[in-house]
Amino acid sequence: MDRRKFALAALAAAFGGIVTTAKADYYDPKLNKFVKGDRPKGGGGRRGSSIPKEVVDYETKAKVGSIIVETGERRLYFVMADGKAMKYGIGVGRDGFTWSGQHRITRKAEWPGWTPPPAMRQRVPDLPAYMPGGPQNPLGARALYIGSTLYRIHGTSEPWTIGQAVSSGCIRLTNDDVIDLYDRVAVGALVTVNH
Repeated sequence: MDRRKFALAALAAAFGGIVTTAKADYYDPKLNKFVKGDRPKGGGGRRGSSIPKEVVDYETKAKVGSIIVETGERRLYFVMADGKAMKYGIGVGRDGFTWSGQHRITRKAEWPGWTPPPAMRQRVPDLPAYMPGGPQNPLGARALYIGSTLYRIHGTSEPWTIGQAVSSGCIRLTNDDVIDLYDRVAVGALVTVNH
């Protein structure tokens, strides 16, 4: 296996087995994995998320501008005025990587670089020490840093993973949705993650 394929395989292991280089494979959301062979006609595959963002009625005591993540529901709510929220589909941590709590957004970044944490590099030793920002970066187009944790709310270049439990604990949105959320959220906003 050449170095590039090996690095992609390491990224796949770190992010739940989602990265692939085989052109004949396709992602089957029903099975939550890549399947060998040609994609069935009329469905499946690597298209965008099937979960569109939408404004919904949302009663909460949280302040306007707060973020509430409902891990089990695989949805993120940005609290708006008048009992409304913008609801986004999300990808969440796979088994063993889920968490809950309250923190604040401490930093925002456009096309962020990624430094895998030591524990992730221990699990997947061939991960790069650093990956510059860009379309192939696992953090996608934007990142919102959550307190002093290692977790982020970030984009993904793999929109078909939205609605799945695939990450190492971060909350992922499509790149389009994370750009929309990024433009709405202020540094200091409260984030509540419910498990």
